[in-house]
Amino acid sequence: MRPVLITIGLLILSNIFMTFAWYGHLKNLSGRAWYIAAMASWAVAFFEYLLQVPANRIGHNVLSLGQLKILQEAIALSVFVPFSILYMKESLSWNYLYAAICIAGAVYFIFRG
Repeated sequence: MRPVLITIGLLILSNIFMTFAWYGHLKNLSGRAWYIAAMASWAVAFFEYLLQVPANRIGHNVLSLGQLKILQEAIALSVFVPFSILYMKESLSWNYLYAAICIAGAVYFIFRG
């Protein structure tokens, strides 16, 4: 169970960096040229990969590739929703709940025995 918890922790941290790399420039660099935003995003994404690669390597020792991918998607959504609401000041909609239900279903089906 310990490798799974380490994987989850690293994926959460990785997804925080990923979310900022993918979407943070929309708020912080919207007035700059796209290539400036791309360079800044690549710099942030470097730290994402420093966490994501070990997370996947550790996780793949105890999880199937499908389980690892669905786990990553569930974590990505759980990081993205607070980011979009708290940081980007987007409004919460029912679509977030529907998406969460779909992801929860995917988690259930990929991990059921």
